[in-house]
Amino acid sequence: MVNAASHRPCALPVGAGIGYKAQHFSALMEDPGPVSWLEIHAENYMGGGGRPLAQLRALSERFAISVHGVGLSIGGEAPLDADHLDRLRHLTGWLNPASFSEHLAWSTHDGAYLNDLLPLPYTRATLARVCDHIDAVQEAIGRPMLLENPSSYLSFDESTMSETEFLAEIAARTGCGLLLDVNNVVISAHNLGMDARAYIDAFPVQHVGELHLGGHDEDAGGDTPLLIDSHGREVAEPVWALLAHTLERTGPRPLLIEWDADVPDWPVLRAEAQRAADALDAARAPQKVPA
Repeated sequence: MVNAASHRPCALPVGAGIGYKAQHFSALMEDPGPVSWLEIHAENYMGGGGRPLAQLRALSERFAISVHGVGLSIGGEAPLDADHLDRLRHLTGWLNPASFSEHLAWSTHDGAYLNDLLPLPYTRATLARVCDHIDAVQEAIGRPMLLENPSSYLSFDESTMSETEFLAEIAARTGCGLLLDVNNVVISAHNLGMDARAYIDAFPVQHVGELHLGGHDEDAGGDTPLLIDSHGREVAEPVWALLAHTLERTGPRPLLIEWDADVPDWPVLRAEAQRAADALDAARAPQKVPA
């Protein structure tokens, strides 16, 4: 049964999107195929001008835009960086994106930026801090945001709630929505010994505004191979399979293909976007009742 969202702070079309890369600009403008929306990383467009902003303005006239942040350090212990928030406020102000999202992670400490998305313990103290930071972001940009579930490589003994409980509580307290990254669920389930389908079944899907898919790699360096969230290849078959189960719970949602490293030529990325569009079409199709 589809659990329809009662609160989705997201105005993206319910179709296939891709993470935008400049080498695909001409192809997108000429023949986007199944692509109905684009995601950009906020930090790439916080400058004062030049070709990137000119191209973004042109794209925004044809496509809905989702802005995805990677540098706010929502889970960090320190207050959010005021200058970073100001730059984000300026970007979302002139672009007026259909969606803004960030990660449930931290990446700063004592003024240093660590260039990674690091995990958090799921405790009441962490919950209060994350909610305060989300409130600050939403006040700064004047719109609700989406928070993305992480890809995990370890868990904390001090955690007092599950990740899905933690995310549900954040959404309830702040009014933010959630970005459900299906690839991250597969990675975390493999690395932490969880059941990926059970995670989806426990996820508060009424708050989901976007779904993400991406590629991952395997690190076989240790006794137990880890899955790494690389975004550098096609979406793996177990992720597509979990997406089908996810769509049974969420119904169709804006669905993104992320491919950020070893970016392929346009026909390869377009084919991945087409498969995402096909998955959404299948989720829209009426279910056949056995005779």
